[in-house]
Parts: sequence; structure tokens; C-alpha cells
Amino acid sequence: MRNLKRILLGVFILLMVLVVLAFVLENQQSVSLLFFGFSGPQLPVSVVAVLALLVGMLIGPVLGWFLGRASRVSRKRLV
Repeated sequence: MRNLKRILLGVFILLMVLVVLAFVLENQQSVSLLFFGFSGPQLPVSVVAVLALLVGMLIGPVLGWFLGRASRVSRKRLV
């Protein structure tokens, strides 16, 4: 049973690597983002998408922690 879980995890990780690799290879067109008048450097679409994903993965937990902390403080005030 334990070996089956390891094999399935290995297959899942291999599939994820292949999907990411295919995404990167298929999206090599260069784009330049414009945000509030500031123009960024020309980067491939895949790099922009992966950077946006990583920023979202960092901001999400920080925002959840901050909002959870604020709700705990407000609950302590009610008691």
C-alpha cells in the first residue's frame, strides 16, 4: 500500500512537470506589461503567468493570516 502511494505520487509529480514544461514551451511569445503607466521588460508569456501564480501563492496565505488575526482580536473584544 505504501509503495502504491509512492508510485502514484511520483506519477502525479511527473505529470505536473510535463504539463508545466508543455506550457512553457508553447508560450514563448514575448509580451510587455503596462501597469499604471509603467512598462515592464519583454518577457515570455509563460514567465509572466508563472510569476503571477507565485505572487498569488505568497499573497493569499499572508492575507488569510492577517484577516484571521483581525477576526480573533475582534472576538476577544466581545468576550
